[in-house]
Amino acid sequence: MRTIIFLCIIYYSSIANGQDWASQSGGFLRMGMTARSIAMGGGFTAELDKSFPVFHNPAWAAFLSKKHFGSSYSNLTLDRRLATASLSMPLPPTAGIGLSWVYGGVSDIQGRYTTGMKSMKMQTGENAFMITFSQRIISWISIGANFKYLRYDLPITEDGQDPVEGSGIGFDIGLIIGSGENKIGIMVQDISSNYQWDTNKLYTKGGPYKEEFATIYRLGSRYSNDNFLFVADMGIITDHNNYFGIIPRIGAEYEFIEQYSFRGGFGNGRMGFGFGYEYKLYRSYDSSLDYSFSLDWASQSAHTISYAFTF
Repeated sequence: MRTIIFLCIIYYSSIANGQDWASQSGGFLRMGMTARSIAMGGGFTAELDKSFPVFHNPAWAAFLSKKHFGSSYSNLTLDRRLATASLSMPLPPTAGIGLSWVYGGVSDIQGRYTTGMKSMKMQTGENAFMITFSQRIISWISIGANFKYLRYDLPITEDGQDPVEGSGIGFDIGLIIGSGENKIGIMVQDISSNYQWDTNKLYTKGGPYKEEFATIYRLGSRYSNDNFLFVADMGIITDHNNYFGIIPRIGAEYEFIEQYSFRGGFGNGRMGFGFGYEYKLYRSYDSSLDYSFSLDWASQSAHTISYAFTF
């Protein structure tokens, strides 16, 4: 009974906090990237995600033994979409590198004139291009960083005229501690990340404007036992002037017949579940296909499918 009460407190407190930080800039980088991570609540600070090894913690690149290519696509309500592509690889003897891209956008936005009549349709898009480097300090500790170039196009009309563009840079820093299956992860996401806008083309008194992202400090762990895997992390989100709340994330995975996995979890203000299938493309278990379904506190659903290939 106490466990149920505790879980209910976490659930409703995360909903209340989510309403505070959801409106902060860079939300597309906090939504969850891959089907496996979303199904397990997103608590992957200490867990390797084959579809996107360096997003949840860049320090993972130094522990890779093979090259990893991954892609993912999320179909969300209200004409929203989220897509990723990444390539990560070891850099012998003790380092790792990665290149990745994240895109979040909204399409079919109906424009209107001041009279209320319909004009043309528009769309918006946010992009993050990341370069990752990670280094093992000793055999069971690694540190890594993501260097991000950020761009926001708002809006883009059907004829491609008069787009407003914002761009900036940002950083992530991560640490992985542990040997074997059980590990601890530390991650600081969106250090100094921002968009810089110039609105002189739109307004008479326009000018440069800097839009800062909120920073998230996370601590997480993973634990495996036989065919079960448990992941969890806790994050604090702040803009260093205001505290927006705590983000708890927890999930589990059960593997059977070596190729199939069932998953479930809660995190980022939504519940998720999904499944995965590993198969042979060129070598044994070198490919995996994952699916997840998630539902947030506002009953907004998302379907995500991801593919990973190791070589």
